[in-house]
Amino acid sequence: METFRDILCRQVDTLQVYFDACTSTDGHEEELARPPLGLKLSAIDFKGEAITFKATTAGILATLSHCIDLMAQREDAWKRKLEREVDRRKKVEDAYKHAMSEARAQPPVVLGGPDYEEGPHSMINEEEFFDAIDAALDRNEQQEEERVKGFSLPLPPPVENVSFQRQIKNKVRELLRPPSTVTQHPLWNEIESTTLEQLRYALMGVCEGGWQLFAEDGEMKMYKREVEEGGVVCDPLKAVHVVRGVTGREMCHYFYSPDVRFDWETTLETMNVVEVLEPSTVIVHQIHKRVWPATQRDALFWSHMERMPNAQDPDAHDIWMVCNNSCDVPEVPVGKCVRVRLTVCLMCQTFVDPPQPKRQMSRENVSCRITYCSTINPGGWAPASVLRAVYKREYPKFLKRFTQYVKEQTESKDIMF
Repeated sequence: METFRDILCRQVDTLQVYFDACTSTDGHEEELARPPLGLKLSAIDFKGEAITFKATTAGILATLSHCIDLMAQREDAWKRKLEREVDRRKKVEDAYKHAMSEARAQPPVVLGGPDYEEGPHSMINEEEFFDAIDAALDRNEQQEEERVKGFSLPLPPPVENVSFQRQIKNKVRELLRPPSTVTQHPLWNEIESTTLEQLRYALMGVCEGGWQLFAEDGEMKMYKREVEEGGVVCDPLKAVHVVRGVTGREMCHYFYSPDVRFDWETTLETMNVVEVLEPSTVIVHQIHKRVWPATQRDALFWSHMERMPNAQDPDAHDIWMVCNNSCDVPEVPVGKCVRVRLTVCLMCQTFVDPPQPKRQMSRENVSCRITYCSTINPGGWAPASVLRAVYKREYPKFLKRFTQYVKEQTESKDIMF
């Protein structure tokens, strides 16, 4: 376009000079016979200028036509893009209206609101209750995995977390000063009778008693019986498992010891050893982490570890077992938490395969058969279907986590029978 403009300007200037020269000679007859002054200087080729003018104007018109076509194409492209955006916006608006109508149809759940917490008049239905519990358990599990991997800070120590090992040793030392006092403790008869009862219960098979298999993973099998007390689920559970490379004593040692419980029990918030009756018998109070919308729970129980003779199975070593059972002591009254009532038994039998000749015994020759029994009354008002779904999800994870922890702790240590 600039080139065409220069050509036209030059032609206009040439014609202007010619017409100026013609005007200056108009009216002078004596000069009519002479050519204009400008024509003397340079002759003008009108035919060539006309051809150039036509070509220039044709080029200008063609260029303008091309520009108009480009603008029309661009206008069409923008129009199509606008139509697509309008369609997208309409779809988004329709989806938003649909979501808002669904949201208005359901009452909003206010986190922490008393009407949506566990209780007889809770406004949350069973499906929403389970979804909330499931999401909270997933978050706790993810936080625990991050803590183990070192990506997050370790769990804050409980208020009364003063070296449990030192606490137990000090209490045992004080207790042993007056000899033979443990048998005089008000709970001792209950401890002995409950432990023997749980041993007989653990030795019973699962073929009798209406046990139902609800989870299986390799050699681990978990059974249940559906029982309700006062509308609260109290299903007895029994798990059978075989763990290679550990002994029954090692398994019971880590299950009983309060000083390592935070390492494998991920649901604890605080724990306190209330009393030490003897080195293998303690009374423990522990508060579990709250899982909304369920009410926070605590447990107060005695824990007793004992070695039992194994007359029924001559191929196995003596039985080691840990028995936990709820109790009441004046020092720990029921507070704001719902008190859980429990009876738990971990029975372990050790089996040893003879090593090859001229080879020492190693952990490859050792295995432990575990029988885990529990009857827990969670109290409160949690829906039965939710509790059973949580049991089915969490109990296998708990047993696998604990047995794996014991294997990791003992693999580099001497075998303890």
